[in-house]
Amino acid sequence: MPIQQKAYALIGRPVGISLMDGTGVSGILCSVQDGSIYVIEYLYHTQFATKHYTFNQVRDIMPYPQCPQPVYTPQPLY
Repeated sequence: MPIQQKAYALIGRPVGISLMDGTGVSGILCSVQDGSIYVIEYLYHTQFATKHYTFNQVRDIMPYPQCPQPVYTPQPLY
């Protein structure tokens, strides 16, 4: 699937993004506009930033996997 189609399908979801320079970022994919994706990323403490990356900077976009089902250990009754 072309990266642009993949991006549109993942709007509003947490994603990992691999960039052409070998680095990666993660966050929530907010929008796709004018040949760029806009991602809200966590910076520090209570700070978030919306950053944009052009499609020619992006190698791939992957949705975060679902969390595994938690394993519940029954607590003994006293």
